[in-house]
Amino acid sequence: MNLPNKLTVSRAVMTPLFLAAMLITALPFNYTIALILFIAASLTDLFDGKIARKRGLVTTFGKFLDPIADKMLTTAALLGFMVILPSSCLRIQFAVITFITMFREFTVASVRLIAVSSEKKTVIPANIWGKLKTVAQMASIIFGLFAYSVKDFICLNCTVERIALVIFALLSWIAALLGVVSGCIYCLGSKDLIDPSK
Repeated sequence: MNLPNKLTVSRAVMTPLFLAAMLITALPFNYTIALILFIAASLTDLFDGKIARKRGLVTTFGKFLDPIADKMLTTAALLGFMVILPSSCLRIQFAVITFITMFREFTVASVRLIAVSSEKKTVIPANIWGKLKTVAQMASIIFGLFAYSVKDFICLNCTVERIALVIFALLSWIAALLGVVSGCIYCLGSKDLIDPSK
């Protein structure tokens, strides 16, 4: 297994560790640990593709596993926030955001599976819109985790905490919207690869 693929696999392995740190509040500085793990996993996403392209190590395995590892990480974070967010209004919003995100991810994954099993054996790599969606998701999650990790060290007053949560929700909705846009582009761009009669 080459280095980029090892980085991708490491992101998948870090995902359950990140989610455990996020949810186990008995763990000292759990949100800070979760933030560090999430940033580390996000950096593997930044470097695996760059290294693969620079060194000519792009593989079918990597093109297929990379977006799956991304989905595992971001979906785990969204599910974690559904548990820890303080108000029912925010939890409901994140339930909707998570549903939109997972619907998009399952749809795109299905299109990829159909394309790779077609006569052309086409592997659909992430496009720029998919990458923007992933960056927006990771940025919003890092912001949310940072806001929680600050609480590991200092008490925030209610106004500051509310402002941070509003910004976090707004960033999350932007990421969800980018997910819908990129999902539609994937489906429209792949319609020639899908034969509904088979």
